[in-house]
Amino acid sequence: MAPKAVHFGGGNIGRGFVAEKLCLSGYEVVFLDVVDKLIEQLQNTPTFTVTTIGTEGEKAETIKNYRALNTKTHEKEAIDEIATADLVTCAVGPNILKFIAPVIGKAIDKRTDKTPLAVIACENMLGATDTLAGFIKDSKNTPQDRLSSISDRARFANSAIDRIVPGQDPNAGLNVRIESFYEWVVDQSPFAPHSPPKVDAIHYVDDLVPYIERKLFTVNTGHATAAYYGKALGKKTIAEALDDKKINDAVRDVLSETSHLIVSKHSIPTQEQKDYVEKIVKRISNPLLEDYVERVGRAPLRKLGRQERFIGPAQPLAEQGAKISGLLGAIEQTFAFVDVEGDDESFELGKKLKSQDAATVVKEVTGLSSSDKLYGDVVKIVEKVQKK
Repeated sequence: MAPKAVHFGGGNIGRGFVAEKLCLSGYEVVFLDVVDKLIEQLQNTPTFTVTTIGTEGEKAETIKNYRALNTKTHEKEAIDEIATADLVTCAVGPNILKFIAPVIGKAIDKRTDKTPLAVIACENMLGATDTLAGFIKDSKNTPQDRLSSISDRARFANSAIDRIVPGQDPNAGLNVRIESFYEWVVDQSPFAPHSPPKVDAIHYVDDLVPYIERKLFTVNTGHATAAYYGKALGKKTIAEALDDKKINDAVRDVLSETSHLIVSKHSIPTQEQKDYVEKIVKRISNPLLEDYVERVGRAPLRKLGRQERFIGPAQPLAEQGAKISGLLGAIEQTFAFVDVEGDDESFELGKKLKSQDAATVVKEVTGLSSSDKLYGDVVKIVEKVQKK
């Protein structure tokens, strides 16, 4: 009997990366989502195609052996699926974790299998599984008298994922076009004394933090920098933006600063990090991955968060007295990413900039306080953006 994985989120990264790798490792995958049309498509389509794109060309893989349930209308069935699964994953976005936690919590409490359920959140944020676990362990979702024994029924492991999903053809149906390169790293320590789930694509490590920060502060920081500068200079795609020397130089300047932090903090060899940066710039410059600056730049409020891709590296670098002019430039472009059609956060950011003073905006959006060395620089940036 095939192992079973339940995956929250039937979007492009859910289908094109997480579920793809689970299916190819022999799992039966049960998709859970609340989007009626998407669930109906998954229920009525026995296979879909994932096409990987790289410098070596394209390769198509047919994905099958999956089912789908709407948690909005079939919560009981979803709980039963999780309660009898080997693994639960999600790719729903950091803001949605609190909404999927109640279903997972009920399922974990119902679980009777002697092997704990593996829970791995696959989100672009630091400690995503810890965040999800926190919601699950809340008294609203788990009886407090059962909390002390929850590790008998579930184990929570953080992960770092890296794969670029460009904008998709609106007529592609369930099919996904995705970058061929990927990295999926998971902390193996929470599973002891049990073995972690067997997924061919997962690289298990004892210390996940270096992988998470290297990825977040290189891939995500570089990608977002290209997007925000590209938007400011009227570029349409990331490839077009990086073809502009001014933007390319800005991205490399930012990544030289984040590399300084990564190398000094995690003892990663300097040349290894330089090679990693070159690989990342080449990846995000690939015109075959036609990705739009407005799509990559969406959700600026989240991306300006304290632990995120700009403030996250800039604050410790500022405390060190290290160079941060590149990151400050990228932060300025991010604050200027307002009123973009289809992006609610950009409109919310615009409202804050118009209705609040700079100090309030910085505290609310970035989480920085006046005692942080970076604080004054970011306040000046916001004041500058507000005057435009």
